[in-house]
Amino acid sequence: MPKLKFGAFLAPHHPIAEHPMLQFRKDLDLVEHLDKLGYDEFWCGEHHSTGWEMIASPEMFLAAAGERTHRIRLGTGVVSLPYHHPFIVAQRIVQLDHMTGGRAIFGSGPGALPSDAYTLGIDPMVQRDRQDEALGVIRRLLRGEERFSYESDWFTLKDARLQLLPLQEELPFTVASIISPSGMTLAGKHGRGVLSIGSMSSEGLTALPTQWSFAEESAALHGNTVDRRDWRIVMSWHIAETREKAYAEAKDGLFHWHNEYSVGTLMRPGVDAFIDPDDAVAKTADTENSTAVIGTPDDLVAALHSLMDLTGGFGTVVGFVHDWANRENTLRSWDLVARYVVPEINGLLAPYRESRKHVVEHRDSFQRARQAVLTG
Repeated sequence: MPKLKFGAFLAPHHPIAEHPMLQFRKDLDLVEHLDKLGYDEFWCGEHHSTGWEMIASPEMFLAAAGERTHRIRLGTGVVSLPYHHPFIVAQRIVQLDHMTGGRAIFGSGPGALPSDAYTLGIDPMVQRDRQDEALGVIRRLLRGEERFSYESDWFTLKDARLQLLPLQEELPFTVASIISPSGMTLAGKHGRGVLSIGSMSSEGLTALPTQWSFAEESAALHGNTVDRRDWRIVMSWHIAETREKAYAEAKDGLFHWHNEYSVGTLMRPGVDAFIDPDDAVAKTADTENSTAVIGTPDDLVAALHSLMDLTGGFGTVVGFVHDWANRENTLRSWDLVARYVVPEINGLLAPYRESRKHVVEHRDSFQRARQAVLTG
């Protein structure tokens, strides 16, 4: 069975308090930390409003992250294609691939914040169609097989061909998926991977068992194939040595994030404010209907096994980066996941356990050797 990969997704969701310059540097410190811990992927998004989400160019951030890291793959999570000319997007992702030594992953979406689309004068009803159209053009540009022209109602290409192609022979693409089938259907149409972001809500979690079938059906319709190993699912967690410690570390920041941002700023439909920090952590970490894990490494291992059973399998779990806890405890959480969850999920400790068990069960066989050591 293929090993489950682990990544991190920085939207970002940062409370409005810290100096922006230092916040960017703190986020870069996190990428460097994750690279040292052996995480497989790091993603960051594109947003232009709300105050809490302050990375406007994922490519710029990831290029800086590439200079601080060595092996972790760096994904745009995501570039909002309706906001940009496809030729410029293609050029930027190619440059990112070269600047990171072939570690770039190109993730795209239609744009998540209504306030961004409104500012740019884009009709929300055309955003999905524009993402689809732009993605087809970008794929064609990155193949580099021809010089071509293209006329659209929102962009024009004349005798276009990239002067530089990706460093990777096959640069990975992903498409953002929330709850509706549209993201999965688009991924299948273009034969690309999926970044499931809607899994952080109870509705999105409930939809996961049927989501992959939309990608498979769309792929078959368009003569493509999709692979579950290219399916990435975003999940929230805060991990500590005990549940009580995890609750205490995360509850105040979780309460602030949920009430001020999810409810007070985004006004997400059907989402109610928490009464207090204890109410926030109790409802968020409710094991019967949980969209996040606030607890121990064993709790996260159990949740991941449940998620794999629920979905039928996927390739990468992507932890959502947040400021529920302070900086020290947040780094400690990612450390605990790398040290205890990753090896448990991927069976890295099984040979150790078998070796110990063998020695214990066959200790009599080693008696003569033990005696020889003791008597010299």
